[in-house]
Amino acid sequence: MTDPQSWVAPTYTRLADLLDAGPAAAWDTPSLCDKWLVRHVVAHVTMPVRLTPERFGAEMAAAGGDFAVLSDTVAERDSALPAADLLAQLRSPRLHAWRPPGGGEAGALSHAVIHSLDATVALGAPPAAPAEAVTALLGMLTAADGSLFGVDLSGARLEASDADWSWGDGTLVRAGSGELVSLLSGRTLPDGRALPRR
Repeated sequence: MTDPQSWVAPTYTRLADLLDAGPAAAWDTPSLCDKWLVRHVVAHVTMPVRLTPERFGAEMAAAGGDFAVLSDTVAERDSALPAADLLAQLRSPRLHAWRPPGGGEAGALSHAVIHSLDATVALGAPPAAPAEAVTALLGMLTAADGSLFGVDLSGARLEASDADWSWGDGTLVRAGSGELVSLLSGRTLPDGRALPRR
């Protein structure tokens, strides 16, 4: 497999290009992340550009050690930053080289692809991530049999409508490869489809 980190930069850069070229209203579109608009997703993924390790530690302490609380707090606060600043942060080499603690290159790729899809699927746009990256992530998520995001894949056959990729046996779930990644990540698609939870 190609170095997963090499797919991170084009994913974030293409997301920035999409938002830069699109209408301002795109930023306020509800994303696939519960309670987050597209601007919240962008503020979340660009956190590593703004937060030094010391600042992150202070934010975590203020959140009582709860990363979910920290994420919501930072996303809500920093989503108010000018769009030009957030776009520049999406294009930042610092973000492109970032790896989540303990997650390595695979973690960096999954973070970039899944959250970029939270925006693009909601906007009805094609994935920002390279097609190979999306397919690689499909492999990673199905290899874990849905356990990473608590989805139940028993009795399901997943089939991509835009790539030569399929997995499993049973009731057919057919969608674009990016939409399948979103489903495997526990998201609900704009058309209401979701995989059952464990």
